[in-house]
Amino acid sequence: MTVGIVVVSHSSRIADGAVELAAQMAPDVDLAAAGGTDDGRIGTSLEKVLAAVEQSLVDAGGDGVVVLADLGSAVMTAESAIEFCSDPDAVVLADAPLVEGLVAAAVAAQGGAAVVDVRNAAESVRFGSAEGQPAGEPAPREPEASGDFELVNPMGIHARPAAKIAGGLSSLDAEVTINGVDGTSVMALMTLAAGQGANLHVEADGKDALKAVQYVGRLVEEGFGES
Repeated sequence: MTVGIVVVSHSSRIADGAVELAAQMAPDVDLAAAGGTDDGRIGTSLEKVLAAVEQSLVDAGGDGVVVLADLGSAVMTAESAIEFCSDPDAVVLADAPLVEGLVAAAVAAQGGAAVVDVRNAAESVRFGSAEGQPAGEPAPREPEASGDFELVNPMGIHARPAAKIAGGLSSLDAEVTINGVDGTSVMALMTLAAGQGANLHVEADGKDALKAVQYVGRLVEEGFGES
């Protein structure tokens, strides 16, 4: 068994699509989509979300359930479903971006993480940006750990490798960049469009800096299990 994950969205297509994407990277994880209203309109349904949570609790076999939601009223619906479900203590709501948070959570669950760690993986996802950086050129500095690794898998950095990198790094106490983008962002990593033979330059700071660099290096050297 693994931790179950429920996706709550105002759109059934968004919920179904997000689950379809995550399932490609976490085939052993129970993923449930609860999108739209009961009659197929845009909105949320407490009955539909509650049914998905209850079924996920059964399928998870006691490992717990993580719920992700897209917008404000979906969050409120999810909170109500957790409150009214048969085992509210076994269900947690993640405050995370729906798609990237879901992918990170699914990868963590696939690896056997506990329910709190799966939620933390979703919530640790960050979007790379310059927000909050002071104006002007930053002072040059050496990262606490760094490494360069050549991609050997035939397809390079596509969705599954990006999810493995981001999901693993999100559980570590480190700030990591890969070729200048946020190492915990699946979408940012995919924008690198790094193919076979490309070099990944990894820089990390924080308590787990060396572990983070070694983690990426190991994934690359193993070809993400694809080569």
